Amino acid sequence: MAEPKKKMNVVELTFIVMVNMMGSGIIMLPSNMAKVGAISLLSWLVTALGSLAIAWGFAQAGVFNQRAGGLAAYAEDAYGKDGYFQVFFLYFLSLAIANVAVAISALGYLAAFFPGLTATPVATAMGVIALLWITTAANFGGPSLTGKIGAITVWGVILPVGFIAIAGWFWFSGATFAAAWNPKGISIVEGMGSSIALTLWAFLGMESASQNASAVENPKRDVPIACMLGTLGAAAIYILSTAVIQGIVPNAELAESTGPFGLAYAKMFNPVVGQIVMALAVIACVGSLLGWQFTLASTAKDAADAKLFPAIFGKATGAGAPLAGMVIMGVVQSAMALSTISPDLNEQFSALVNLAVVTNVVPYVIALSALWVMMRDAKVESGTRRLNTFVAVVAIVYSIYAIYASGKDAVMGGMLVMAVGYLIWGLIAPRFPGGAQSRAS
Repeated sequence: MAEPKKKMNVVELTFIVMVNMMGSGIIMLPSNMAKVGAISLLSWLVTALGSLAIAWGFAQAGVFNQRAGGLAAYAEDAYGKDGYFQVFFLYFLSLAIANVAVAISALGYLAAFFPGLTATPVATAMGVIALLWITTAANFGGPSLTGKIGAITVWGVILPVGFIAIAGWFWFSGATFAAAWNPKGISIVEGMGSSIALTLWAFLGMESASQNASAVENPKRDVPIACMLGTLGAAAIYILSTAVIQGIVPNAELAESTGPFGLAYAKMFNPVVGQIVMALAVIACVGSLLGWQFTLASTAKDAADAKLFPAIFGKATGAGAPLAGMVIMGVVQSAMALSTISPDLNEQFSALVNLAVVTNVVPYVIALSALWVMMRDAKVESGTRRLNTFVAVVAIVYSIYAIYASGKDAVMGGMLVMAVGYLIWGLIAPRFPGGAQSRAS
């Protein structure tokens, strides 16, 4: 008789959480934050605390609910099928928006080798669209290769960012950092809120531990620990790496860069090392985009299989690739790239990140608010219920603040997306006689 497959321990799960969060989300942030000044580092502290609260809430939810669907399944516990659909739809579109932002990150670093890619707004848009379709087409062969490539390419971000967070202090200049602290003369409160959306963008994926609860040796113990340690580890690396760069590269130069980590390594060593880091960042972004493109199509397929999305998204090839869904989302993402076209690559990136955060965090709020129903159904003891309630309230308050800090344009875009989602649900709801009361067994 074959031995059962060994499940993950808490160390392995913690590593997965960190890797999923780090991905390619960090590599453009120093430039965007430099537009405000080093005072924007205060946003990291706020986001780290808020993200820890969110991670704890998801960890607890993952213990009480281990059905397929993740955040959408949590929402279903409190809001039925319509809650499931709205969370799925918003999360689904946030992935599409995020993919365009990742493609912009890759293009920014790729421009170091091919400057013509960002010479004009049209050239930039065409470059982004080309990357989106290349990574879409690469997934036509199925998921097996995609996963292997992603596991390797993610190190193109982790290694340079991790190294500079630890060793970059040898090149750190206090005078350079002081000059970069508050060039615009904004208040502490403004400084704390200035880059909330950008920093939260780097933490998206913190729910990874709860998503993998069924594959863990002791989920009730290990999932909360991995959530917290993974988020703390990523937070430490994020804060240290972005802080040290502000003391290596002059703020004005950093704010204009489309490849901040490559620029920092060029200052630390020489231009050749900077170019190597730029190349690693391109590889990491393309690998990350490859994986997220498949995740996007697979998410739509799962919903289509559950009769919660058009059936065409559920059609897959023999290799397991949801080809039609990939092509449709390739068209949608191309339209997003064109609609956000901008002369400034960093501004285009920021606009997309803000919208992605809104469409991602709203599902966070909905899923976290379902925790009280889960605890009631699980008959959780009063001490644990009080602790989880306090942390969930902190997480929800922070999430609402993050939505507000994303700006009115992103909030308006998120409202339009929700309106479209309710329209689609109105067409789908008749499939479920119980409506809002319908819930998976």
